[in-house]
Amino acid sequence: MNATKSRYLKQAALLLCAGGLAAAPALAGQSIYDLITGSAAQSPITVTPLRDHASMLDGSGGNIGVLAGPDGAFMVDAGIAVSKARIEDTLQTLGASKVRYVVNTHWHWDHADGDAWLHAKGATVIASPATAKHLGQTIRIDEWDHTFTPVPKGGRPTMLVSAPKTMTINGETVEIRPYMLSHTDGDLMVRFRKADVIFTGDIFWNGVYPFIDHYERGSIDGTIKAADWTIQQAGPDTMIVPGHGPLGNRASLTEYRDMLVAVRDKVAAMKRKGMSADQVIAAHPTAAFDAKWGKGPVYPALFVALVYRGV
Repeated sequence: MNATKSRYLKQAALLLCAGGLAAAPALAGQSIYDLITGSAAQSPITVTPLRDHASMLDGSGGNIGVLAGPDGAFMVDAGIAVSKARIEDTLQTLGASKVRYVVNTHWHWDHADGDAWLHAKGATVIASPATAKHLGQTIRIDEWDHTFTPVPKGGRPTMLVSAPKTMTINGETVEIRPYMLSHTDGDLMVRFRKADVIFTGDIFWNGVYPFIDHYERGSIDGTIKAADWTIQQAGPDTMIVPGHGPLGNRASLTEYRDMLVAVRDKVAAMKRKGMSADQVIAAHPTAAFDAKWGKGPVYPALFVALVYRGV
């Protein structure tokens, strides 16, 4: 592991371990998959209250949404299974011990790994057809140095959403809408209409560079389009829960979109000049943004490489 990558992974470990409340995992030989899973195994689950019995949970990979109520809880994403005990304890404190539904915003393990235990407790797992397909496949993600194997059938989604869907639960109108090809080929947006809260999944990483899953048809252009569309859906008071990072709003999502556009345009211009990926990375096209966005698990050189693939 080179010194620059090690430095960014160390920063990411501290970020992912609840602001340093838990010890960062050892870095030697750690992949991004190991880093994030190791962090989830140690980190406390932190609750950010939203509105109308809705909450955001972080500490288990991707952010998790919970809508508590007498009809049973409605969850957005399931986190990583190593966090099960702490998530269960947190759900108890929120009055959400019975989970009726959990939506996967996409197939990545840090959002869907908890499906099996939630299904075993009676939850119906909701996802796009593409997400359900990927959870049944063997998929190698080189950037994470990890090969995902098929999830047991009992942990796979059974309610598939390929068009806008509206549900009513706990007095709330829940809207589930597919994104265009963006972070992956199966991303879903979830909105609690009454509470005015949008859950974006990983089309939005607040304050850190995003991963773009080119293995499953993700792209920088699609991610920008998805961010644009979400900005259009949001109002001035809409709370926007990103896939990673702190609670956001329309302004923070707009700042993120603008960063993506600026980096995309710089990398595309260099690629048109015939520069190789290594040459573009060495030119450091993210330099103006690294102080704010470059301290997550997707370190600057990796982000540039991901953008380069898609332009």
